[in-house]
Amino acid sequence: MTLRHATLVTLLAAAFVATPALAHTCPANGTPLDYPVTKTSGQTDNYHGTTVADPYRWLEDANSADTKQWVTAQNKLTQAYLAEIPQRAAIRARLTKLWNYERFSVPGKEGGQYFYTRNDGLQNQSVLFTQKSLGDTPRVLLDPNTLAADGTVALAGIEVSPDGKLLAYSTAASGSDWNEIRVRDIATGKDLEDHIKFVKFSSTAWTKDGKGFFYSRYDEPKEATKLADVNYFQKLYFHRIGTPQSLDTLVYDRPDQKEWGFGGQTTDDGRYLVITTTKGTAPKYRVSYKDLSKPDAKVVDLIDNFDAGYTFIDNIGSVFYFSTDRNAPKKRIVAIDVTKPAPSNWKEIVGENADTLVGADIINNQLVLEYLKDARSVVRVHALDGKPVREIALPGIGSVGGLAGKRGDTETFYSFTGYTTPTTIYRLDMKTGKSTVFRQPKVDFTPADYETRQQFYTSRDGTKVPMFIVSKKGLKLDGSNPTYLYGYGGFNVALTPSFSPANLAWMEMGGVYVVANLRGGGEYGEAWHQAGTKLQKQNVFDDFIGAAEWLIANKVTSPEKLAIGGGSNGGLLVGAAMTQRPELFGAAIPAVGVMDMLRFHKFTIGWAWTSDYGSSENPEEFKALVKYSPLHNLKKGSCYPATMVTTADHDDRVVPAHSFKYAAAAQAAQGGAAPILIRIDTKAGHGAGKPTTKLIEEVADRWGFLARELRVGDGEKAVGGNH
Repeated sequence: MTLRHATLVTLLAAAFVATPALAHTCPANGTPLDYPVTKTSGQTDNYHGTTVADPYRWLEDANSADTKQWVTAQNKLTQAYLAEIPQRAAIRARLTKLWNYERFSVPGKEGGQYFYTRNDGLQNQSVLFTQKSLGDTPRVLLDPNTLAADGTVALAGIEVSPDGKLLAYSTAASGSDWNEIRVRDIATGKDLEDHIKFVKFSSTAWTKDGKGFFYSRYDEPKEATKLADVNYFQKLYFHRIGTPQSLDTLVYDRPDQKEWGFGGQTTDDGRYLVITTTKGTAPKYRVSYKDLSKPDAKVVDLIDNFDAGYTFIDNIGSVFYFSTDRNAPKKRIVAIDVTKPAPSNWKEIVGENADTLVGADIINNQLVLEYLKDARSVVRVHALDGKPVREIALPGIGSVGGLAGKRGDTETFYSFTGYTTPTTIYRLDMKTGKSTVFRQPKVDFTPADYETRQQFYTSRDGTKVPMFIVSKKGLKLDGSNPTYLYGYGGFNVALTPSFSPANLAWMEMGGVYVVANLRGGGEYGEAWHQAGTKLQKQNVFDDFIGAAEWLIANKVTSPEKLAIGGGSNGGLLVGAAMTQRPELFGAAIPAVGVMDMLRFHKFTIGWAWTSDYGSSENPEEFKALVKYSPLHNLKKGSCYPATMVTTADHDDRVVPAHSFKYAAAAQAAQGGAAPILIRIDTKAGHGAGKPTTKLIEEVADRWGFLARELRVGDGEKAVGGNH
């Protein structure tokens, strides 16, 4: 069973005319902050005949004394500013109370045992439990909180051997993407000597006999620069239990293709290793397989081009089931007999329909399919011949997770969550189609006091775009509501409803929380994704700006009360929106953002994002990138909204240099008195595995900053209502 299947694909994966970044006149009142002096250089680069200045290039060296001194000075300024916010302590206290609730992951079953994680509320990391039956007393199998006193070592993934005897688990330290794999004896709870290093963007796939597993790794990195150096030439290996990593067998690599990544998956019957080959983050794959029943079997290419997306579901003998968007942008289910692999022999099992297929498995000899209908989950069950069986009744507008299992299982589990529905775990009886609550958290709030509504609005080019608006009931449409507009818009990622104690605290303060489902995401299939990529990336920013304009025009909020936020590709979104339309926003919080669109491909896994962004090395794509790149569109003297850039010292997904350079340039460009701050976390990365204490601190600083800049409430009365 798998709690997280990490592959390269799940990461961050005629030229248009962008909205010009015009100078916005600043009010005369207010005193600008005294920012630390940031030196500049005369560094320039020539892109296809265009000279582009890069005066803060020196900040790309995170290990230099000058950069470390700059980080210290910036953090000192930011922390002093945040310390003056009267609501901050009350916000942190309320967040701590809201966060303190029991929460569970979706159980998986392997070797006759159940496995799941549980957090008692304020534990920095969730603890892995196992139990023989649902009525048994759970037993702690692995507590990541014992791996580091400050909670900065996280469980990144687990895989249990088919016989239920061994656990392969990967850990990540300080938020880095670099993982290490160890093996634990499930009966004794003790680790074996097996220790695998240099792992990144990897699944773990056991052989049927439990004697070893397949995994993906890179060559050993240079320790001093491993958080920034580019990652190429991933390889797929087999590790035999009880042997050192140096003896691991190379199963598949392509030394002629430095950008190809490999994910291995073994079939439940143990016969095949299925290899999915990725190229960057584009959802277009090659698929190969190896017959594990034959000792010297070669790897056979089943689908040997990157023409579409193919996700392996299960096999019945030589027949492989896939979900694919080949000739179906919203995906369909096909069966391929590997003895007759020509596309003309493929059999369509479930055809494409109006909703977007996002998940599939075979359980109880039935296809369990999860769809998105206007960014909300729908679950349907089909027979293996494709005939509809039933739709699973869900509790409301929300998102489903889980629904995994084996072909012979008669039960499965899933999570259901919404913006005001804490994540609840359900057991689904596959024979009857009935769901029963397995674990339901108790959070210190009253869901009936809040409402979620979906609003469609029109973007700049006439496209209809949905957004969710969540708030306390009885929202007054007088333009006075502090509003936080969140978006992502990229890499085929769908933003669906989910519960967050952080967002609940914002709404308790009187805030409105809004999520816009922008093009570039996966809400409406591959066509929706492609409409927000490369030369069409401006559509994403137009969609986000369109959401802001609708909220203002319909008096949900006003520019001085509207904040925007997003992380990673969403940080780019915020940076582009605030440089293109600074007058629309009162505050901006770009988190771990891709801010330098001309050099992102030169660090770690950044090259993989060219499938969505394009590359500055391509003349036409350069013209598009330089028009919206947040770093390159800051205009000196413009009046930018109050901004708090956030990043972390161990972020090796989007290296912190992006945020460093952007913050320095924004401070130099700011023509008004609104602050431009940068918050640089330590012993933290891109976000995954961040301990609870750090999460609460970060959110308290975010809402505290917005409380001050958007003038939210007056002290403690603004926080937590009457709790």
